[in-house]
Order: sequence, then structure tokens, then C-alpha cells
Amino acid sequence: MRTARRAAEIEPFEVMDVLSRAQALERAGRRVVHMEIGEPDFTAPAPVVEAGIRALRDGRTAYTATLGLASLREAIAGHYEKRFGARVSPDRIAITSGASGGLLTVSALYVDAGDEILVPDPGYPGYRHFVRAFEGVAKILPVSAKSDFQPTLEMVRAAWGPHTKGMLLGSPSNPTGTLIAAEELRAIADFIAGRGGVLLVDEIYQGLVYGMEPWTAFGLPGEVVLINSFSKYFCMTGWRLGWVVLPQDALRGFEKLAQHLFISAPAAAQHAAVSAFEPESLSVLEQRRSEFARRRDFLVPALKKAGLSIPAEPHGAFYVYADCGGDARRYARELLEREAVAATPGVDFGANGTERFVRFAYTRSMEDLEEAAERIARFAR
Repeated sequence: MRTARRAAEIEPFEVMDVLSRAQALERAGRRVVHMEIGEPDFTAPAPVVEAGIRALRDGRTAYTATLGLASLREAIAGHYEKRFGARVSPDRIAITSGASGGLLTVSALYVDAGDEILVPDPGYPGYRHFVRAFEGVAKILPVSAKSDFQPTLEMVRAAWGPHTKGMLLGSPSNPTGTLIAAEELRAIADFIAGRGGVLLVDEIYQGLVYGMEPWTAFGLPGEVVLINSFSKYFCMTGWRLGWVVLPQDALRGFEKLAQHLFISAPAAAQHAAVSAFEPESLSVLEQRRSEFARRRDFLVPALKKAGLSIPAEPHGAFYVYADCGGDARRYARELLEREAVAATPGVDFGANGTERFVRFAYTRSMEDLEEAAERIARFAR
């Protein structure tokens, strides 16, 4: 059987092997603390669930317009103004099938064969694969703890070449949980704008920021595209719903591509998501943000006490990116087998020193995290 060459070149996720083995241990009767998967342990707020039920009962399940329900696009625009003081026209917002659907369509829109897109390493692995899917080149930006695992203007300037089309980054970042400084991103945006490039900013973890108020890259100079989702802050992973904020003149091209790639995002999920911006829902989500902060504040010192190094402390998302001091694959495998704690080896997120790092997701209850901390400390002895 012949398959496309690009499919053969995609490396498998180590985390899926970890998950599979963890599930096998559970079937054998062991209690596993799952810290490998980046999915909130909370479900959608009650008003969202009720709105989804109403949509199903009322039969509002047909295709919507490709760019999404007008009511949802307006609700998102209102959220930008209330939360960030940013006036975003609803016409510039496209609803997508998750952030993945947004990244896929944005890649189709901007990447031609041979185009280079700068991608930080370590970083979310999907970035480089989306670029590769459209025969582009994901040009790696090796980032380190010195810059909080985020790119700097100097890095971008040094890496920019004749075939470079733009840059794709996440802030807060997966796997590190770090944020790029707003002034640094503005300087990068200025640089890219001066070269006619595009800046793609993944803000999927935007609402999950601790010790400071969340902010958005909207309004930066040049061709800037924002990708966001209802999966993380809004706790709606399986609803498969996201959005993209595009320059006005890019919207029609995006719409035509989306018509062919996914037609429209799930209708019932869109009707439900309008309720995510109601005061009752936002109050619940902010309480959960506080709970994630409490978990982070517990886990970071607990991991350090167990002998792990955290060279750049997280201020967003729900991950701790920890240096285990050796072979991360072996560390994760033995931690799972001996203490039934599942974590993700850093090699899933690139090749830039990732073989020493392990990502721990604090998407579990405090009771689970306390138990995990005890097990990790015992493993370290």
C-alpha cells in the first residue's frame, strides 16, 4: 500500500505510548495518576451544557455558515473588548473545528511549497506538522530557559532568510507554560511586518495565566493572525470548537479553504459556546483559573523537592516542564512502572535538549497531585 511520504515522516507521540501503558496498568488493577494529557479535568460550565442540550432538542444541528454563527462571532468580539479593551470586528472572526482546524486552515492559507515558517523548539509538535502538510519548511528556532523558552527578536532576525514567510508561536506555551513578553512580541511583529511576513500567534491557553492578567496579541503591527479555542480555558475539549482572528483581506481566502476542509464547525457546540461568555460561566471559569494557579503553586516546589530542575517557571497553561537530569524517556517509563505516575517525555516537543525534560500536567485534583508528589519523591530516593 502506498501512502503519502509526509505521513511516513511524522514521528509518533511518545505520550500516546505512555497513555496506552498507563491504561494497561489500570486494567491490571493499579491506580495511575495521569499527568500526561493536556486536558482540563473540569467539564464545560453548566450554562454551556444547558445551551447545548437546548440546541440538540430544538434540532439546531444543521450546517452553519462556514465562518460560524453570527451570535458566536459577536460574543467573541464582545469578550475581546470587555477583557482586553480590544475592538475586534465580528467580521474578522472565523469559527473553526477546534484550534487544530484553525491551524490547519491558516497553514493552507499562508504556506506554499518551500516557504519557511519559524517554529520554536521545544514547542507544540503540531506546528511543524501543519507547515509540512502544505509542503512548507518548519525552520526550527532553538529556544532555552534563558529566554523563558520563547523566541526573541535577535533569534528571529538571525533565522530570517530569503524563503522565510513568517513565524508561528504559542503563548502561553505547550510544553513549558511560559509566556513571551508583550514588548518582545511587539518588536518581533514590527520586524516581520517590515519584511512582508505573517505572524501566527496561538493563544489557546490565553485565559490560563497566573500572577498577571491575560493579554492578547491583537493590534500588533503587520499581518497578524490569532488562533484560539474553547478547549482549555473554557474546558470544552471534545466539543471541537475554536476560532481565528484574521486580517480583513484574508477572510475570504480562509472561508473558501474552510468550506472544503471542514464545511463548518459543529452546530450544537457553537450554539452552546455563546453561553460561555455569560457572567455565570465566566465566574466559574475564573474560579477554575484560580484552582489551576493553586495546583501550580503546589506542584512546582514539590517537583523541585524531588530533585527535578525547573529552569523556567510556568506562568500559564497547566504544565510544568522539568529537567530530570538524564534520559527523559527512561525516567517517564520507570516512573510509570514503579510509581504509576504518567508524564510525557520532552522529546514529543522537539529535539532541542528535550531528551532531558519531562512535562507534568496539573490537570488533576489537588488530592491526586499530592499523591503524585509523594510517589515522585519516593521514586527519587
